[in-house]
Amino acid sequence: MSDTPQQVVQQDWTDADDQPQRVPDATVERVLAVMGEPPADLERTAPLVTRRGRRTGLAGEVRLEDGGSARLDDVVPDDLPFGYHVLVPDDDAPERRLVVSPGRCWVPPEQRWGWAVQLYAARSAGSAGVGDLADLRALREWTESLGGGFLVVNPLHAVAPVLPLEASPYLPATRRFRNPVYLHVDEAPAVPVDGIDRDTAWTHKLRVLREAFTARDDDTAFDAWRADVGRPLEEFATWMVLAQEHGGDWHEWPAELHDPHGDAVRRLAEERADDVTFHAWLQWLLSEQLREATGDLTVVQDLPIGVSGGGADAWAWQGVMADGITVGCPPDALNSVGQDWGSPPFVPWRLRAADYEPFVQSVRATIAGAGGLRIDHVMGLFRLWWIPQGAGPQEGCYVRYPADDLLDIVCLESHRAEAVVVGEDLGTVEDGVTEALAERGILSYRVLWFEDDDPATWPAGSLATVTTHDLPTVTGLWNGSDVDDQLASSDQAEADVRAGADHLRAQLQRDGLADDASAQEAVAAAYAQLGRAPSLLLSFSLEDAVGEQRRPNVPGTTPQERDNWSVPLPVPVGDLADHPGPAALLRAAGVGPAAQREPLHG
Repeated sequence: MSDTPQQVVQQDWTDADDQPQRVPDATVERVLAVMGEPPADLERTAPLVTRRGRRTGLAGEVRLEDGGSARLDDVVPDDLPFGYHVLVPDDDAPERRLVVSPGRCWVPPEQRWGWAVQLYAARSAGSAGVGDLADLRALREWTESLGGGFLVVNPLHAVAPVLPLEASPYLPATRRFRNPVYLHVDEAPAVPVDGIDRDTAWTHKLRVLREAFTARDDDTAFDAWRADVGRPLEEFATWMVLAQEHGGDWHEWPAELHDPHGDAVRRLAEERADDVTFHAWLQWLLSEQLREATGDLTVVQDLPIGVSGGGADAWAWQGVMADGITVGCPPDALNSVGQDWGSPPFVPWRLRAADYEPFVQSVRATIAGAGGLRIDHVMGLFRLWWIPQGAGPQEGCYVRYPADDLLDIVCLESHRAEAVVVGEDLGTVEDGVTEALAERGILSYRVLWFEDDDPATWPAGSLATVTTHDLPTVTGLWNGSDVDDQLASSDQAEADVRAGADHLRAQLQRDGLADDASAQEAVAAAYAQLGRAPSLLLSFSLEDAVGEQRRPNVPGTTPQERDNWSVPLPVPVGDLADHPGPAALLRAAGVGPAAQREPLHG
């Protein structure tokens, strides 16, 4: 793609209702001013992302990432290793990164089913009020005992270590490191049963973990891991120390601390070396506990569309992200007024100039240790809806990204980790996206609530589900409580909310579910439909399995309006095996231990 700002800003576009739209000139001018101009030599220095057998128009020596060397003469050789190399051109042009991708993601060999879980909500008596990695292990073992092949979990990325902790998993401080609130500690205090209290859990765990850190003996394994992760870990751990002292938004810190590579930050890291080591040690514990929790089961981790503008990644990658811009989406079927997700976007040309390293690190770190990746709003790899500061979601515009490069990087990371990749392609999806995902083996999303076609006709290259964290549970939809929840907490028009619910009920009744059916019968009807899908991954909502009425999140609402991301499962993890709901759901879908005895798969 060209990096000329005027060419990446999409002034004319088509909305979710197939209506042409034109962005006002004033909005385009604001976006262009933020974007800035790329250097004149960018096309000679930016990374080249390619595949074996492709022409490059270049020749030179290749320094392989494993320390070896190879020759490039225009066409990429079939034996050139996949990976991140350095091309030294023959014509004395600057060295540049050479990324060789397989062009396709790793794909499971056969259909699998699994549970979709909000980990923080999946609590047990020993998890200090927030579902943790020990609970994930229990969920994994339970799923394996039922014949399941994967779990899908919410983003587990770190937030600022200041109270109140950020509740949204989709607005993390970083996409490279994990949230220590998910660490399991042996001491568990009494906790409330009606909500998720992250602040109490973190305060308690911080004390216990600091005591364990002080009392530790052998650091050999940690030291080796720390050295391997390298500079990104040191930057993040330093940011955590600074955030504890000065707050979670680096813009509000003393000016001398704004530069992560400056003298003031270096001196502080030296003076507070023990604290920096503590936060690095927490990340090591997280990697160890996650590895033990996932075992051999695929756990699909979620990659949010962005990060907090005041967080660790935004601090480390200043100049690559757009100041004064947040991303979201225009009005669509998910939300009639559009959405602002609060995250600053990468400037496309600046991301290329950074060798795509921020994107590579984010994808690799999220896949690590679990074997699966769900890319939130995968359309953002093609274009993102930029919203200038002070404007509403309806007043944004689309900015295009180097999608071919980004997708091929995803393929390379998937290939290396043997990780399945799912692209969440809901909302306003432009032409060509579905085909580009399918060509690379990235599974699309198929949600019963949004599909007019019978699940039996859905593509095999997809993840099939009834609902998502932003949509009603079956029970909440069927008994009307979800409509009440939306009207009480959001500013959406009542007519739109009720019309949307009526449409979803019609989808649910595709097989003739009676109007006076029970909630349990409605859940069975939904998953009997889903069981007909040939999709490679069949994802079953744990909220639906246990009859939860409330969805995890109502988009567009604030913490003052609704306790998003804080709704606990009504059934403790340890009691799931004895609860009738999960077994009934699996029977309806035609999978699990009883599938052969009760073949409901249509």
